[in-house]
This record gives sequence, C-alpha cells and structure tokens, in this order.
Amino acid sequence: MKTRAAVLNVVGAARPYALSRPLEITEVTVDPPGAGEVLIRIRAAGLCHSDLSVIDGNRLRPLPMVLGHECAGVVEQVGPGVDDLRVGDHVVASFVPSCGHCGPCEQGRPALCEPGAASNGAGTLLGGGRRLHRDGLELNHHLGVSAFAERATVSRRSLVRVDPTLPFEIAALFGCAVITGVGAVVNTAALGEQASVAVVGLGGVGLAALLGARALHARTIVAIDLSDDKLAIAQSLGATHVFNAGEPGIEDRIREATGGGVDAAFEMAGSARALELSYRITRRGGTTVSAGLSHPSAQVSIPHLSLVAEERTLKGSYLGSCTPERDIPRYIEWYRSGRLPVDRLLSGRLALEDINAGFDALADGRSVRQVILL
Repeated sequence: MKTRAAVLNVVGAARPYALSRPLEITEVTVDPPGAGEVLIRIRAAGLCHSDLSVIDGNRLRPLPMVLGHECAGVVEQVGPGVDDLRVGDHVVASFVPSCGHCGPCEQGRPALCEPGAASNGAGTLLGGGRRLHRDGLELNHHLGVSAFAERATVSRRSLVRVDPTLPFEIAALFGCAVITGVGAVVNTAALGEQASVAVVGLGGVGLAALLGARALHARTIVAIDLSDDKLAIAQSLGATHVFNAGEPGIEDRIREATGGGVDAAFEMAGSARALELSYRITRRGGTTVSAGLSHPSAQVSIPHLSLVAEERTLKGSYLGSCTPERDIPRYIEWYRSGRLPVDRLLSGRLALEDINAGFDALADGRSVRQVILL
C-alpha cells in the first residue's frame, strides 16, 4: 500500500530545518501486517525531543528512517494471531513494544523489555522485520512506530486500545508525553500526596510531570526552565514557584523557598547540568528522577557522601516506568474527570508538510507539544 511519510535520510542538517528540510515528505510502501502485527491509519502524531535528537544526531539510529513515535490512529487491518483488536478500533502507540516473556516483562517492567529495546535500536518491528519500503529498498522504523506517515504497520505489542470518543490529537499525547511525564511521578517516584516537587525542563514531558504532581495533590510544585514563556505556562498549570534556570544563585533560592529542598525533583531537560541541579535541590532523604535523554557521552557528577549520609535516591525513568495497557487508560480517565488537563499541553496543529518548521519551533523552545494531523 502506498502512503505519504516523512523520511529522514541524513542527520546533522543545518538549521533552520524549514530550509534544509532533513525530513523528506515522500511516497513509501507499507506492507500488510504479518503475524502479530496491525496496520493502522495514523490520524495524529506528536513532535517530541526524542525525534529531534535523531534529526540532530544526538541519538544514533539506522537510516533511512521514517520518524515519529507518539501517535493515535485507527486499526485498518490485523495480521494472523491478532484476535483482541478489530478493524475500526482506536489505538495509541507505545514506543517500547513489550514481548511479555523476557526477564523485565515477567517482573512487571515492560518499559525495559529486552527484545523491544533490541528491535528499537535496530530499526525493526518487535518480530525483527521491516514493513516500509521506498524504491525497492527497506526503510527503518522509529521505535517500532514510525508515526510521521499516513499509515504504519506495527507490532500488536506496541498498541493500546482507547476510547473512540477521545480526539486523536489528545489521544496521541498519552503515547509519550503523558505516559513518560506522569508515569515518572506516579510510578518511578511513587509520589505521595502533599509532597514538595520540582520539575526541571518544561517541554511536553516536563509539563506532564507537573500535571501529574498536581493530580497527586503535591503541596509545592517548583517549575524550572530557561524560558520565561514556559514558566508562565507552568504557573498557569499549577506551579507554586517558578525559577529561570539561568539566574544566579538559583539552587540556594529554591532551597530557601522550599524550606531546605524538595522531596522529589524530576529532570526532564535531557541535560547533565539539569540533572545535577535536580539532585542538589532535593532535601535529605529526597528522590531525584531523570527522564531526560542527553547525549550518550554526557556524564553526571554528584557528591557520593550526600547520596549515602543523606539517604538520597537517584533513579532513571523510561516510558514513565509504565505498563501501557494499565496506565494509558488510567491517565485518560484522569483527563476525562478533569484531574489531568493534558489538552493544555497542545501548542499547535500542523500538516505533514510543515513538519520541518515544526522541529525548528521545538528546537528553539517555542512550543510545548505540536501535533501533526493526518
């Protein structure tokens, strides 16, 4: 089947992307689903820093590749062995397919699925195949999804069925921004009510974490970013304190404002410096959670003594430590009840042809979550 898609052929293109056009909008062929796979008609796909990090070369992936990993769509065809999804079902994609039988999956940690990680790194679907072609040559899949296309064949293990009345542009956000940000708060940190919290980095994931902290009734929510515009958004979403990360003495000011530091700090900027700041602004016995993805060469320095003598906790969080089949419907229900207003993260709707300019806005920090409507 022919479909339009955004194909990344080379990395490290010059900015602005609107001129260099690293993503080529072209016609590709998508194969019908094989065993355990599903063909979906993609209706909305979000622009995320994880996509941008492939475009700028910070995250090496096999090329050429159809980018995109955060999306919602409709089932058009199911392959052999798929008996729990039907044509017409609305679905959200998860960017880590979980095999269900490796060590982490059996331990209830599908975000760490070993075959899923291997296939994502190789640019294949969970079963090891590629279902995208151009001019007779195979194209690689991005995180098992390749959402910047009108259609995609994906593993059944990458999909979660959702309420069909949920607008596609809202549903798409639950596949990455919400599940990563809210999950880091709910699952990784296991935040209790009336905690004091800081969020460092206010992109889509960071602001979702802020909403998650508010949903758990945090008593103090400190928002930190280099953009005053994003700090204003954070304040409108419930932040009790906002700090520009470029201001001098920010660490001391935050500790003073929070009575010695926060119970939990969440690093969402994808920066080693941001992670070090997040660690320093937690109190004795505090927890620091990092969900940001920095360059693979980035290193972090923290005082070993404080880790031990103050019983600090430093944790990584991938996919929000979530079980997508459990957490995506749960967070959608929180949205429906008004507890999690994730629609306020949506900062723009774009056509597929505008995708390169959309990544300029993301790289410049001028957007929170833009969604391609297909």
